Amino acid sequence: MHATLPDISVTDTAPGQISLDWVGMQGIDLPLSVDEDGRCRDVHARVDAHVDLPLAHVKGIHMSRLYALVGSLSDGESLSPKRLSTLLDAMIDSHRDCGSRSARVRIAFDLLIRRPALVTEGLSGWKSYPVHVTATKVERLSTVEIQVGVDYASTCPCSAALSRQLVEQAFRQAFVEQEAVTPAQVGDWLRDHATLATPHSQRSRALARVDWPTHTPSLGLTALIDRIEHALGTPVQTAVKRADEQAFAALNGQNLMFVEDAARRVQSALAEHYLNPRVHVRHEESLHPHDAVAWAGAFEGEGS
Repeated sequence: MHATLPDISVTDTAPGQISLDWVGMQGIDLPLSVDEDGRCRDVHARVDAHVDLPLAHVKGIHMSRLYALVGSLSDGESLSPKRLSTLLDAMIDSHRDCGSRSARVRIAFDLLIRRPALVTEGLSGWKSYPVHVTATKVERLSTVEIQVGVDYASTCPCSAALSRQLVEQAFRQAFVEQEAVTPAQVGDWLRDHATLATPHSQRSRALARVDWPTHTPSLGLTALIDRIEHALGTPVQTAVKRADEQAFAALNGQNLMFVEDAARRVQSALAEHYLNPRVHVRHEESLHPHDAVAWAGAFEGEGS
């Protein structure tokens, strides 16, 4: 004999009689496929899934239904805004008996992209980019938001100016008694003393969020990341040899930026091509024990 299993989420009434904005699960592990540049890449994702619970008397939602629906994302088909929109509709339909009218899914994963060295031919390495995708449907309005993180180097313009002044003063002092200086003497002095003072620089991170059309077949992550890195000019490198390290030093020296500069560069670059861009940048200062930060485009929070 098979006894009917109790389901108190259906048979019992909620004691508080309060409607809830969101109810669901957080941190579901899933293998997903992401289509970038025509190639499917497998990623380990963590997924949050929620629906609203507007009926105050309903004790609880059906977690197993949400889990099964979210699990369908790992069927091998690539992740896309269109698939997420379909999933949200299914989540709401599965909870009609709870009165649900809204649903949302949050997906977090790291996207690995192979990056070539700046100079050395044939040399490359993998770089990881944190990605957060949030798909939401409230009543009949569906939205998809994409956030990516990009690490880069930032060299302080003020520190560079102060360093140049010290080098200039040392140079003048070294040749104060000479009426003329040959190029060879200048070169010799610079080789030994050009780093008498060096500007401070640090690893930095830009977080960018954009709204993405819900009907598109791809997330377009690589193109978004490339545009951010191009705007900043000094993305961190993977495999390097001395020639590549020298080229990176040159990029930093010719691309000085405050945290304000970085935020404005990324915001301007994205505003021309994406919907509702928002930017948060953080420079992990080597001069101070605290960080320098900037926001643009009403970026809420500090990201992750």
